[in-house]
Amino acid sequence: MTALLLLPLLLPFAVPAAARRALDRLAPGAALWVITVCAVVLAGCSLAALGAFVLIGLLKLPALAALGELVHPLATAPYLVVVPAAAVSVGALAVCAITLGRAALREVRAFRSARTEAGRRPAAGDLCVVDSPHPDAYALPGRPHRIVVTTAMLRSLDAAEREVLFAHERAHNQGGHHYFLAAAELAAHCHPALRPVRDTIRLAAERVADEAAAAAVGDRRLTARAVARAALAGGEAPSARPEVAPAATSGPIPHRVKALLTAPHVPRRAALRIAALLMACTTLSFAASATGLIDFHHRVEIAQGDASH
Repeated sequence: MTALLLLPLLLPFAVPAAARRALDRLAPGAALWVITVCAVVLAGCSLAALGAFVLIGLLKLPALAALGELVHPLATAPYLVVVPAAAVSVGALAVCAITLGRAALREVRAFRSARTEAGRRPAAGDLCVVDSPHPDAYALPGRPHRIVVTTAMLRSLDAAEREVLFAHERAHNQGGHHYFLAAAELAAHCHPALRPVRDTIRLAAERVADEAAAAAVGDRRLTARAVARAALAGGEAPSARPEVAPAATSGPIPHRVKALLTAPHVPRRAALRIAALLMACTTLSFAASATGLIDFHHRVEIAQGDASH
């Protein structure tokens, strides 16, 4: 049981490199879905494993064993292994809860501030122009969706490049990419190995929007130029956008520009193997955590004196 519950805590360390390779080889939309689903499931399995270690440790204590109506000792690893593991798990869960809570509060404040600022400005359809000396542009989720662009960003681009920028941000809103970014943030706070995966998911979302913008304007070179110029203009400028609000200026720009200047990616066997590897890690983590929890429940029933077990 203990060995099974360790697997969900170790498998996420194999995912960051595989996720980067998946993004390089899969179509951006497929990579976004595969990597995000894997990150969320792996994060959930790691939390379940930590929770199981905490329960095992608690039931090793006589007072809590009596409270749980255990009439026999719980069959687990030795006391000197289980109790320290439970203590470490409590600490890990506490850190996860605190950092996630702080991030959520910060994000809610940023989102409310951005929606309030956008609500004060007249909108032309879904476009909201904010008077600011700092170049910035991002897709703001909510009802209704908004594309927030500052006057400084508009001055940094020509008319054709602005159309690319608007198409890019609309693709974010239409694709619901803020949900993927929120899931990536959640996973990153649940396991430290999933923090690099958060950046890969962000890049995947930008790659999807880049491809959608290129298809909308019918010119990949123009799209690459617009992305590069927008990023150059807004690279050092402060931004009040929420973390879950995707922006054309985020991510490794040379990587995105290079992808736009090459032919659209067609998945091949190597790409499918990488996707299969990610899904295999996720499936193994889920199976290990589920089997470990079922085994733990079975042992608790035995310790409670259930004769049928």
